Amino acid sequence: MTFTHSVNVRYLEVDQQGVVFNGWYLTYFDDAMTAFLVDRGLPYQIMTAAGYDVQLVRSEIDWKAGVGWGDDVRIAVSPSRIGRTSFALDFEVRRHEGESFAVTCLGRTVYVVVAMDGSGKREIPDLIRRALGEPSPLLPIP
Repeated sequence: MTFTHSVNVRYLEVDQQGVVFNGWYLTYFDDAMTAFLVDRGLPYQIMTAAGYDVQLVRSEIDWKAGVGWGDDVRIAVSPSRIGRTSFALDFEVRRHEGESFAVTCLGRTVYVVVAMDGSGKREIPDLIRRALGEPSPLLPIP
């Protein structure tokens, strides 16, 4: 089952074209990532208390349509790759249209696991691996 996270598009996030400014999508993805981990039993505070954090190392976004202020928006999150020190999450931004949701944007973000003490990247620990589960890509970004 795919995890989805609701987004409340605020007026300040919309540009003069009436759609969400592109930079906000990365904020939405990070917020969805932390909610995804909580849903999988790993609140961010527990991860950091265990001495780990994650840092974004790459993100890509493909837009199909914009979302605007007041739209009912959900972000689907799914792990697409789990490596030794990094993992990738796929994101689908979905806008409510009539009786269903239409995909307006696809994204993929690669995160690397780092030590909270500043000493650099680490292998993905079991507590994060368990939360990520098995990869199941939502979208065809290579």
